[in-house]
Amino acid sequence: MKKGNNNIITRFIKGIVIGAVMLVPGASGGTMAIILGIYDDLIHSLSTLSRKPKKNIFFLGTFTLAALLGIILFSRPMLAAVTHWRNPMMFLFMGAILGSIPPLYRKVKVSSIKLINIVVACFGAFIGIMTMYLPADVFQLSMQFNLYSISMLILSGVIIAVALVLPGISASYILLMLGMYNVTLMAIKDLNMYYLLPLTAGVLGGTLLTAGILEKAMKRHPQFTYMLIIGFMLGSLVQIFPGIPSEKEILYCVITFFIGFAAIFWLGRRRQY
Repeated sequence: MKKGNNNIITRFIKGIVIGAVMLVPGASGGTMAIILGIYDDLIHSLSTLSRKPKKNIFFLGTFTLAALLGIILFSRPMLAAVTHWRNPMMFLFMGAILGSIPPLYRKVKVSSIKLINIVVACFGAFIGIMTMYLPADVFQLSMQFNLYSISMLILSGVIIAVALVLPGISASYILLMLGMYNVTLMAIKDLNMYYLLPLTAGVLGGTLLTAGILEKAMKRHPQFTYMLIIGFMLGSLVQIFPGIPSEKEILYCVITFFIGFAAIFWLGRRRQY
């Protein structure tokens, strides 16, 4: 099999995995993309979509199709696993996040840890943690079709897009904060296009805008940008930490944590060579 075909298959599998975990409470699609080593490629494709439409549309289309397939096929089993084995699954995700940080830190390419890098990472962690404490039901949107609701849906889509692109920020938390979680699920169930189209337009526009800004930041200020991303990811650990496990679960949690850490750390080492 040709290398190009292998890349397409690998990308498709990664998209399925990201889609499968996106609906897990506290899980971040951006974080999972970093864990799987596809984050930089996604940001680059989004930010250069207008300059290289044919190549990037194929890349993003393949990934989006895979993510949707992952949501359809595996989100329910994943949510069931999190419901029935919550602590071991959360520790698996925590191990995977921590295992992805050393390869990500190597991208920073600093000979020693500087105070400014620590400050930037702490700021990113603070932002990630504070998303948990934002007031809920900010917009209180309804299904009514008028200029105000359309404007608010587009604005909401932009805010959701930021959560989708930036690692460590859960889109599900943002939906809850905006008071849109239940109404959005209802709109998807009923295929309410008056609601979904403005929201989708905002998400698409916000995604392209955020990806463009992030791509420029990665090129011009790579150390600060990657340290900020590391901070976001560290902050996400607080979001998904389920608490101290019981005596019956502690062994399983330790095992799943090290499985998650070792698997992702090993994949990161392989990508390096």
